[in-house]
Amino acid sequence: MANKLSNYLDSFNSYLDIDSVVKNDVAEEISTHLDDKIQDLKEEGLSEEEATEVATQTFGSPQLIARQIYETHAQGSWQEAIFAALPHILIAVLFTSFYWQSTLSLLITLAATACTVVYGWYHGKPVWLFPWLGYYMLPVIATAILLMYLSKGWIWVGALIYILLAIFALIYIVKQSIERDWLYTLLMLAPLPVVFVWLFSSGIESELLRSNVWMTRLQTNIPWISVSFLTLALANVIFIRTKPRWGKVSCLLIPPTLILFSVSLTSGGYIGSWGWVVLMLSLFALTTPALLKARL
Repeated sequence: MANKLSNYLDSFNSYLDIDSVVKNDVAEEISTHLDDKIQDLKEEGLSEEEATEVATQTFGSPQLIARQIYETHAQGSWQEAIFAALPHILIAVLFTSFYWQSTLSLLITLAATACTVVYGWYHGKPVWLFPWLGYYMLPVIATAILLMYLSKGWIWVGALIYILLAIFALIYIVKQSIERDWLYTLLMLAPLPVVFVWLFSSGIESELLRSNVWMTRLQTNIPWISVSFLTLALANVIFIRTKPRWGKVSCLLIPPTLILFSVSLTSGGYIGSWGWVVLMLSLFALTTPALLKARL
């Protein structure tokens, strides 16, 4: 029966949380196999309704089939895992080596990130691209935040235009990642709360460009900053290599959340009111895709 087959396929599609690029091909393949099975059963003398019933029962629970197919496609290669972790490792190395204080080093890092993002964006948006996208958007977001602090008078007009454009760009990129898989959005946004919590815990809100105190505090925390980004790198490797979806969600949500709260609780009160607003918004942006998916 057409309705029963359609309901089975709809149920299968709803359970199949997989990259949309792969999902359509998998769903079409399952539909073709079912159609062939039904046709074979009809040739054996079964009615269409009976053939559909037997075929769907033979395939098994759509939820179980969807989970098995997901785990078949979910595990990436070690090469993908290392390349996804690479931007976090580069940031950790920048801080450990103190090259983060060199304008040339930062420009080279930004250029390399931009080139990598452009390459990945126009070559199928592979899963390793999304951590790079997070760092690609970070300067845009950071500049928008700084403009809110530093702009005065008519400069606010230009700042507002820039901030609106930055928000538009962020929404566009987030939309593109959600269309592929909402987990890719978590993968992209994970570095943002970690970066912001270290900046604000150093007193950047009240002292940026007014004294070197915040930089001194930042330098003092360099070993722990490096550990934070290496933790994100390890989480990305686990994300790529693990199969269960709950494991992927856990390794994307738990590390940045723990880093955020551990740093904020030990910051000595340097995080101001606006700093907390930005941090909470970052954490909200990180967890929203998971919360929305849980409600669906």
